Amino acid sequence: MSDESRGKAIPPLAGEDHACAGCGLSYPALTIEAAAAIIASLPGAVDAVIGDAVPDLRHRPRPDHWSALEYLFHLRDVCVTYTIRLHRARTEDRPVLEPMLNDLRARRFRYNERLFDGVRDELAACAAGLSDEIARLRPPDLERTVTRLPGEHRTARWLVRQAAHEVTHHLEDIRHCLAEAALRSPSAGSRRDEQ
Repeated sequence: MSDESRGKAIPPLAGEDHACAGCGLSYPALTIEAAAAIIASLPGAVDAVIGDAVPDLRHRPRPDHWSALEYLFHLRDVCVTYTIRLHRARTEDRPVLEPMLNDLRARRFRYNERLFDGVRDELAACAAGLSDEIARLRPPDLERTVTRLPGEHRTARWLVRQAAHEVTHHLEDIRHCLAEAALRSPSAGSRRDEQ
């Protein structure tokens, strides 16, 4: 694939100074400590959003949108991917990162057919792994850079903030999916062991 066609197929990353209009998270205002706390709180935040009775996690608000279950698997992937990206930023000189290919993963690995309990356990382990990698960063490491598309350079600091943004933003997406599922079927909840 040529650089030109690769650039068209993969959307650019948010900038170092990104402020999300959707969830309100601002990268310049987000300290590394606060970003790390967001990531570390992911398993508990998921439990709080899901609750004791597991609702219909497979409902897609629209055919072209993910379900809550697909977002949960994506958050697991974010933790894994950003652990590796941070490790590479810390240990390699300007590594070129592979794109996540989120929609391909969701389709090929059948995220919407999987079980909640499995992804919940994986999320906890992967969030802990990402937290461990963040803890290894020293102040000079935060300025180390990575690239993904030609001319697209981001710091390790950005990687931590971006991972925290993914958590914050997608927890809201999950809330939205669950609200839509509840409107569609008010009695859609079931016990975890029935999923």
